[in-house]
Amino acid sequence: MQRRLQFHFWYVVAAVLAVIALRDLWVTGRRVEEISYRQFEQALQDGRVANVEITGTMLQGEYRNETPGGAKRFVTPRVDIDLARELAPYDVDFKGVAANPLLRDVLSWVLPALVFVAFWLFVVRRFAGRELGGALEIGKSKAKVYVETNTKVTFADVAGVDEALVELREIVEFLKDPQRYGRLGARAPKGVLLVGPPGTGKTLLARAVAGEAAVPFFSINGSEFVELFVGVGAARVRDLFDQARQRAPAIIFIDELDALGRARGVPGIGTHDEKEQTLNQLLAELDGFDPSEGLVLLAATNRPEILDLALLRAGRFDRQVLVDRPDKKGRVAILRIHLKKVLLAVDVDAAEIAGLTAGFSGADLANLVNEAALLATRRGADAVGAADFTEAVERIVAGLEKRNRRLNEAERRVVAYHEMGHALVAMALPGTDAVHKVSIIPRGIGALGYTIQRPTEDRFLMSEQELDDKLTVLLAGRAAEHLMFGTLSTGAADDLAKATDIARSMVTRYGMNAELGHATYEPERPAFLGAPQVNLPATLSETTLGAIDSAVRGLITGAFERARGLLERHRPILESGAEELLAHETLERQALEGLRAKLHAAEDAAAIGVAVKGRPSPVAAVS
Repeated sequence: MQRRLQFHFWYVVAAVLAVIALRDLWVTGRRVEEISYRQFEQALQDGRVANVEITGTMLQGEYRNETPGGAKRFVTPRVDIDLARELAPYDVDFKGVAANPLLRDVLSWVLPALVFVAFWLFVVRRFAGRELGGALEIGKSKAKVYVETNTKVTFADVAGVDEALVELREIVEFLKDPQRYGRLGARAPKGVLLVGPPGTGKTLLARAVAGEAAVPFFSINGSEFVELFVGVGAARVRDLFDQARQRAPAIIFIDELDALGRARGVPGIGTHDEKEQTLNQLLAELDGFDPSEGLVLLAATNRPEILDLALLRAGRFDRQVLVDRPDKKGRVAILRIHLKKVLLAVDVDAAEIAGLTAGFSGADLANLVNEAALLATRRGADAVGAADFTEAVERIVAGLEKRNRRLNEAERRVVAYHEMGHALVAMALPGTDAVHKVSIIPRGIGALGYTIQRPTEDRFLMSEQELDDKLTVLLAGRAAEHLMFGTLSTGAADDLAKATDIARSMVTRYGMNAELGHATYEPERPAFLGAPQVNLPATLSETTLGAIDSAVRGLITGAFERARGLLERHRPILESGAEELLAHETLERQALEGLRAKLHAAEDAAAIGVAVKGRPSPVAAVS
């Protein structure tokens, strides 16, 4: 208020000065008379001129007495004296015309000054905005504001996360009608934390809540609060909540909350004054606003295990909503939303595509549909067919085909037997995922061939026997190489890494070793990012570490011998399948069904032969 009064005072002073200046100009204009040179000569002859001042282009002076018009001074442009003498006898009025110096003064003085000021403002703003992180607006929030007409996302655009939608509908009802929602004394949660793997639709859910409630949506990333200068992040938090209060009811959405809310004082993580002040300010704002104002704070993270406990306590982020990868039913619903945007052939079945995409997130499925549409466009098709979706799945899972990468004949044979070993062992073992496709066409980075298995259903638990079967399938490629060529190659490096990780998890995480018992020897891994644990805790004794190494080695060795035994019994089928693979480079479902029928027929014959001799079946023993 004091600053406004000060501004008003100076406005009044400027107005008074302007009035005085205009009055002086007006008075001066009335007392100075502009006359022609002919009139000047006549006044001079009549003796009415008291004095004359001569400049380069003008003559000015005073009259002896005021004129009838009240003028005491005169001014006239100078003319050439010789020309004036020639014109005087003809009794004509003549005068000089003085050049207007205003334009010249503007061009010579004002214009350069304006150019300099404009250049200075441009440089200062660019420097302040980019070099100093926005020094002129350093404490302002960088949140993007979407009004209700711009959100354009509703719950109809979200699928595969039905449980999360049920939880968030309460938020929408509160924002639409807070009085009815609180008629029994209930209050809406202050904060809702969406947790889940990347790409599962956390940001989409937040925008859908804003679209359903038809309220302004403030969206900002957690990293945008962290700046070089201490206190800037806290100022931005305050400004963000102030803006939201002015436009309440509204939703504040903070994406990647872990960038802002990392736990304080965790050993091994250095403290940072700016981050801690920003987090403290966010905690204060969560305590300070009343949910009845119509403000709801949504946040998303895929690393909830590193968040500060003060953020997660009751009264701040009251509700945590899991947004997990969709199951098959959810994938079908997500695919139907995205399939509406492309022109489909009659052979496309969303359920069949969902069966090929176990473990895919919503973002993965959107990318799959786009990749299939691009493939169909590239080959000049009129619609996107089922083959395009199959090829798109392979591109996403295994990488791009590299048909220009030429392998010599010996390498092709090794790769063919390697991949056929995977396929035959997967077909022979009960309970393993069905083999969908086998190829020796190089894909991705370093993949010389691939075997794709299609899960028949979503699985959330695996038994010890199933994990052991998975190890056997992974090591079957190397076992086939060793059986057929009597040597080993580098082609099984990725298989060995996966097998070692599974075997180590069985021993250290799942307690599936009799010697080590039902105990865990590995720290908990990140819940959603799935980063591998490289080093075991230093608190384990050398005896325990040795036992772990021995148990892991035993699991892998046993799986290798089991795979080699299966392939040795079915060596003719392995050889015929590898030759067929070398001839066609890729075996699809029909060709694989023929191999599976041969394998099962051989197993049945072996079982009948063993039963006749009165001995137990070796196939049943290894299975």
